[in-house]
Amino acid sequence: MLKKQQLYQQFKQDIQLQHWAAGQVLTQQQLAQHYAVSRIVVRDAQQTLLSEGWLTAHGKAGMRVPGFSAAEAEELAMLRLQLEPLALTLAAPKLNFSQLGLAEDVLQQMHCGKALPPYQRGELNWQFHRLLYQPCDKPHLLQLLDQLHQQVSRYLGYQEHALDYAGTSADEHQQLLALLRSKDTTAACALLTAHISHAAALLVQYLKNKQDA
Repeated sequence: MLKKQQLYQQFKQDIQLQHWAAGQVLTQQQLAQHYAVSRIVVRDAQQTLLSEGWLTAHGKAGMRVPGFSAAEAEELAMLRLQLEPLALTLAAPKLNFSQLGLAEDVLQQMHCGKALPPYQRGELNWQFHRLLYQPCDKPHLLQLLDQLHQQVSRYLGYQEHALDYAGTSADEHQQLLALLRSKDTTAACALLTAHISHAAALLVQYLKNKQDA
């Protein structure tokens, strides 16, 4: 029988791989039967996913699976482009060899974990970026980025799954590390901006094409 954390992970994966259709309304009883768990376990996992934006409330006991929206993806990218280059600009001068090594370790996990579910690769992607921003020493900025990530994370994994973007993303991550090691903050921030912008443009266009189809 699945426990809360296991159900949370499995449910996330099933949402991202669209095993549960966008717009579909689910009940605790339905999910308890499907995953062979108690309604208490479903309720606990549901609350976490609601707070992270992976589900939306529907009625008294129901929940709705949100779709992937071009407008939302575009807005989230706009926010990332304002906040993440700022965090990197402040953090880059303070990044040391050990911190960059930890970030490279995460990239190695992503490279070796190509069979991981999209949401887990999305989590590793954010872990990499978060390590680079941590030395900015701006707790409110980091808190905003953590909150933003909860909304972005659905799209990060979906982006790799739908657009086969993992290879391009990995190359750009390595280039970013090289620039930070060489203390070229200006070029690193420019690359980060291009990294976010290019991926977002591809995703938004893909989602618009799906909506128009």
